[in-house]
Amino acid sequence: MKRSRHKRKNNHVVIVTSDAVDVGAKQFRIRPWILQMIILILCVIIGTLIGYFSYEKDIWENELQQAEKQNEAIHVLEQEKAELTKQVETLEGQVGGMKEEIAGLNENIGRLNDTLAQKEQTAAELAAELEKQYLPTIFPLTSGRAAEEPAEGEEPICVFSVAEGSMVVATAAGTVMFVNEDPEYGYNIWVDHGNGYTTIYKCRGDVKVKKGEMITQGAAMLVVTGQNSRLGYQIMRDNVYVEPMEMLEISG
Repeated sequence: MKRSRHKRKNNHVVIVTSDAVDVGAKQFRIRPWILQMIILILCVIIGTLIGYFSYEKDIWENELQQAEKQNEAIHVLEQEKAELTKQVETLEGQVGGMKEEIAGLNENIGRLNDTLAQKEQTAAELAAELEKQYLPTIFPLTSGRAAEEPAEGEEPICVFSVAEGSMVVATAAGTVMFVNEDPEYGYNIWVDHGNGYTTIYKCRGDVKVKKGEMITQGAAMLVVTGQNSRLGYQIMRDNVYVEPMEMLEISG
């Protein structure tokens, strides 16, 4: 008859002690599989914690890297901003200088405009004065005595009795057209004033001008010689005779 064998049971004993003198040691018996499960659970927990902390470490390292990159980008942007600010300040300074230059140029333009306006006014006055010099408006005698006589004939004419030594002058600037002998007066001098006006001077005396000569208003053309001389003065406008005294009245 075979002897039955009993499977031997192995137990683990956990002893819990205390530093106290009057407290004895306590023993706990734990089956091996329970201890293995506890160890396994502890290993899983420890592994999980290690994995978690490793994962968190990687995450924090990534976060730190991202933060460093962002800080570098922010630093670069701040440098660019500082450079742009510097450029803007430089441009503002240049703009300020240009504004001052523009203000100076505007001031110069204002002065030039004033000068130009004055020159235009002066030129207009000179042109008016020059135009006036070509209008037969002054009296044809500047020296001696003259007395107007009645004129006969169809053409308007002013006749003056003049004393010896009197001077016949051009009533306006122009060009001498003719210097001819006149059977009644002695000489006749025609002057073209270039604006449609022609003046005719008839008198006896010493002629001081010649054909083609340009003369100014008031220039001497003839010195009266002999006694009981007469000056005949006529004006033509566009080849039509006009009353000379009307022009003399315009000049005052």
